[in-house]
Amino acid sequence: MPRLSEVISALDALWPPERAEQWDAVGTVCGDPDAEVLRVLFAVDPVQDVVEEAQRLGADLLVTHHPLYLRGTTTVAAGHFKGRVVHTLIKNDIALHVAHTNADTADPGVSDALAGALDLRVVRPLVPDASDPNGRRGLGRVCELDHPETLREFAARAAKRLPATAQGIRLAGDPDATVRTVAVSGGSGDSLFDHVRAAGVDAFLTADLRHHPASEATQHSPLGLVDAAHWATEWPWCEQAAAQLDAISDRNGWDLRVHVSTTVTDPWSSHHDSSGAPN
Repeated sequence: MPRLSEVISALDALWPPERAEQWDAVGTVCGDPDAEVLRVLFAVDPVQDVVEEAQRLGADLLVTHHPLYLRGTTTVAAGHFKGRVVHTLIKNDIALHVAHTNADTADPGVSDALAGALDLRVVRPLVPDASDPNGRRGLGRVCELDHPETLREFAARAAKRLPATAQGIRLAGDPDATVRTVAVSGGSGDSLFDHVRAAGVDAFLTADLRHHPASEATQHSPLGLVDAAHWATEWPWCEQAAAQLDAISDRNGWDLRVHVSTTVTDPWSSHHDSSGAPN
């Protein structure tokens, strides 16, 4: 059975912390480096429901995509919900490790997992990492469909293949437009519109699209927009990351039990179609 320090070294090789953005908070949040690790749980969010899932599972290590403390803190008092997470982790000997923007740009990374969930062929990064001589790392991915389909059909594909959420899938653009090439970016992606337009794709699938960037994008070009829930676009990475750790465990003879969280942590809990007053 490996020690936590050995497992963390393997995770850092997959997602080197030095490749995270300067504003990010990645790495090990809590855990004894000498503790033995048998069960590992992957999840998007380090929230109390996920920590309790790890507790029920008997996990020794929880790996999340989102940081617990992105902007730092002066207290881990259990009276605060994040402090309660820390207390629950430590009381149950569960380590917490975060791979965020260093996993976004990895090869394979978060957007590779998203493309895989949609059965898209990855062509290249949307925003290449200049430090990668092989041109495979970077933010987002430019992809091709196996055969052309309408924007409506592509949105339906996303709705069918991504985890279900209250938001579902939102669509902007001509629903009958033909889609052959797509840019995808797991998580918030409306800062990438210049790169998406430069890539010359037919559609862009991401999350958290805001009114003004989306409105300007649809006025700027016939680009189709497919907006999914943030959690749903990043959850496929958990399955990809779990498979990567499984392979490492097999090579090293660790016999780890690697799991993916089934807890839906998308914050939106219900959706109602608009039927309000006429304009």
